[in-house]
Amino acid sequence: MLKYDFHIHSKYSKDSETPLKDILRVAVSKRLNGIAICDHDEVKGGLKALEIVRQNPEKYGDLLVIPGTEVSTSKGHILVLGVTEKIPSFMTPEETTDWARGLNALSIIAHPYRRAAHGIGYLKGTGADAAETFNSKCITDGANKKAMKEAGRLGMPQTGGSDAHIAELVGQGYTLVETDENRQENVFDAILRGKTIPCGEKTPKAIVISQVKKNVVRRANLLLKR
Repeated sequence: MLKYDFHIHSKYSKDSETPLKDILRVAVSKRLNGIAICDHDEVKGGLKALEIVRQNPEKYGDLLVIPGTEVSTSKGHILVLGVTEKIPSFMTPEETTDWARGLNALSIIAHPYRRAAHGIGYLKGTGADAAETFNSKCITDGANKKAMKEAGRLGMPQTGGSDAHIAELVGQGYTLVETDENRQENVFDAILRGKTIPCGEKTPKAIVISQVKKNVVRRANLLLKR
């Protein structure tokens, strides 16, 4: 089993200031086999992180970087892994997962029942390849448990992720993947076959509250500038 964090945000997300090299450093220190950078409606972070790792193999070893994005749909957020181009925002979830499939990418419903963080609120009929059933920023048990129960009922592959917006939380949530080959295609194949175990620990409440406050201030400042 190899260990991956499929839900990380970098400075290319509007709500994060985390440098890519800090994310990579923590990923290596926590012995992750791979990560996915999934910035909000942006792919630059994942692509630049991939370039950094390829140019510095002596520093990052065989760390797998999967470029991704967290797409804003008309109902909430969907992670798309393995993309090199932006996906249009605010399509329906079904249109978004179909678009991802056309790019040979993998779609995962992010924190589906965490409504305060743009969870879409359902899994059935989305067309997604998997559901994130452990998100470390779900500081109460309800949202993750509901996602796990519904994904289990539907026979849907499950993943876990940190949803980290600061480097120290990289790997706080993660997915154990049953594969011996640390390559994107092998990891995707294992996910699609349900060979995964979502794992991790909750983000400390103080950090979640602090990030929520920062987002409120950021949004208020944006409104004042209009």
